[in-house]
Amino acid sequence: MKRKLTEIADWIQAAGQNLEDIFATGVSIDSRTASAGDLFIPFRGEQVNGHNYVEQAIKQGAVASLWMKDEPDPPANVPLIFVENPELALQEMARVYRGMLQCKVVGITGSNGKTSTKDLIASVLSPYFNVRKTEGNYNNELGLPLTILSLEEDTEFAILEMGMSGFGEISFLSKLAKPHFAVITNIGEAHMQDLGSRAGIAKAKFEIIDGLLEGGKLFYDGDEPLLQGLVDQLTAVQAVSFGYEKETMLSLEKIESGDEGSRFTVTGLLDGEFTIPVYGAHQVKNALAAILIANEAAISVDDIRGSLRQASLTDMRMQPVSVDNGALFINDAYNAAPTSMRAALAFMEDTELRKEKWVVLADMLELGDEEQVYHENLADELVAMKLEGILLYGPRMKWLHDKLQNGGMETRLLWSEKDYTPIVNALREYTGVDSIVLLKGSRGMALEYILEDLMGKGAGK
Repeated sequence: MKRKLTEIADWIQAAGQNLEDIFATGVSIDSRTASAGDLFIPFRGEQVNGHNYVEQAIKQGAVASLWMKDEPDPPANVPLIFVENPELALQEMARVYRGMLQCKVVGITGSNGKTSTKDLIASVLSPYFNVRKTEGNYNNELGLPLTILSLEEDTEFAILEMGMSGFGEISFLSKLAKPHFAVITNIGEAHMQDLGSRAGIAKAKFEIIDGLLEGGKLFYDGDEPLLQGLVDQLTAVQAVSFGYEKETMLSLEKIESGDEGSRFTVTGLLDGEFTIPVYGAHQVKNALAAILIANEAAISVDDIRGSLRQASLTDMRMQPVSVDNGALFINDAYNAAPTSMRAALAFMEDTELRKEKWVVLADMLELGDEEQVYHENLADELVAMKLEGILLYGPRMKWLHDKLQNGGMETRLLWSEKDYTPIVNALREYTGVDSIVLLKGSRGMALEYILEDLMGKGAGK
């Protein structure tokens, strides 16, 4: 975005001061990271009032700021745009700017795999188009407008992630983004406490079609009956399924793990063998969405194959990491819910990368009233696996520990409620060049500290 402040004020029908002949080239909501050319957006909360940091943002390089009309003492020497509500003003700015952009927009939602799917789509498109994607977790009612406003006008594809915790949120984001293509990766159990059931989660995710442009397409997990039931009710949207089932329009035939990552074969809308540089059948499934979007962009199968092989994914998504003692870690510690936990365990059960298998599992959060059952239900899968050790971290994993212990498991079993140290010590003592170790837990459990400690970075907790 590069626009005169007077034009931006017109977008949101607001008056201002000292705006003449000044251009804004970006937007910031944090005075500490404001950059040259930014328009600063101050929010007023219970703990912090962003208006107190407007002049700091200007010193950082911001050229102007919004200012709430009922906030006293606006600085007279600062270019300001006066608004009723900075959040609504930010969203309206993004809505107007989105209408000016000519790029194709891909909107992505789902319980798990949003970020990996975003990365895979961006990787397969980037060699052939000017591509921008959501950075970090800027996928909500504030993050998405910031992402849209950060898009350069010559962007050809914008890959936008959409997250939510309740009904209506994805609908709002979709209507703001106006995607040409929408992707629903899967339906899991995250946010069960807010949405009540998996059916509720499916309904909330399905809101992504609310902003889909005329002639747009929905790509969805065809293995999920809850989604299929909603798709069957559609009349004006073309829907394309992908998954393991042969009835899906792009289906997985075979998956193999090797040193280079996951190699797989697909049939249906297109046929071929592909490789992605990460592990896990669930990551392969995410790659199907990338293949379908690339196909829509008229990229050849050979070119899709080459791009996927070189794909770059955000850290902590089935990421292979070797440590000093030779053990291979699969760092999947970015987040966890029962669906993604089972997917990671399925990979560990099937893999032949190393003969000694360990799992380090931490609490799954935001599961509502059934959280104890979800944790305990992992026991049967763990018992069936041939594991050298099961190391559990967090208060909720006590439920799983007790069920495993009461079942008389012979596998090395350890639980720690608040301290990583016993787990780190066990991994140092018992793992080596023949070991593969899965790290899996919710974001709030920060299991990556275990890996950092083992790699000598001293970031342990």
